[in-house]
Amino acid sequence: MKTIAIGDIHGGLKALIQVLNKVEVKDEYQLIFVGDYVDGWSESAQVIQFLIELSEKINCVFIKGNHDIWAEEWLRSGEVPPTWYIHGGKETIESYEGFTEKDKTKHLEFFEKMKSYYIDDENRLFLHAGFTSMHGVEKEVFKQTLHFDRTLWEMALTMDKEIDENSELYPKRLKHYKEIYIGHTPTIHFNSDVPMQAINVWNIDTGAAFTGKLSAIDIDTKAIWQSDNLPDLYPNETGRNK
Repeated sequence: MKTIAIGDIHGGLKALIQVLNKVEVKDEYQLIFVGDYVDGWSESAQVIQFLIELSEKINCVFIKGNHDIWAEEWLRSGEVPPTWYIHGGKETIESYEGFTEKDKTKHLEFFEKMKSYYIDDENRLFLHAGFTSMHGVEKEVFKQTLHFDRTLWEMALTMDKEIDENSELYPKRLKHYKEIYIGHTPTIHFNSDVPMQAINVWNIDTGAAFTGKLSAIDIDTKAIWQSDNLPDLYPNETGRNK
């Protein structure tokens, strides 16, 4: 069984379909999505509908991202926080035009069932952003951290590679898991349009919300598949490139 991890989609259904076609997904594959399905390009509602239908055929794990939290709350209450609205919420709201209340209820249930993190049988951790507890994700005091943290990635990026894993200086956060897969912080901010590895952390958000691509990675072989740049797939839109 192949396990494929997929980065932040941000309403880019065309990119998602393109990547899945390149992967040539088979029924026995497992797909792990690290969150942020919505907010950015014009097809957020369509992405959610597609994923609901995909999960009926393929074994999928859906991690919840910070943008998904905002969209979930809007579907539940109708509230539109200004921060969410200007960071892709407007496009998500518009994408629901033509969707029935029954559709929206089904989408809300989909968001509610998403996981904050997932640990596989080989002790590989998947989550959207990061965590701060030196005791691991299960001991994270502030659960919102799992959806918003950037310190895990920053620590891994700047860590001295000469520090031995048995050293008392080696970050305890990194010792808990064989590998950690995250999204949330676009690699294009670090001049990379492909997934990046720092110590045992893999960042697979390659900037689909902005000028980058959507990426998928085989977590065993590290083979990578990518979509076209999202602005090329949505030439009449700006995404979150405001």
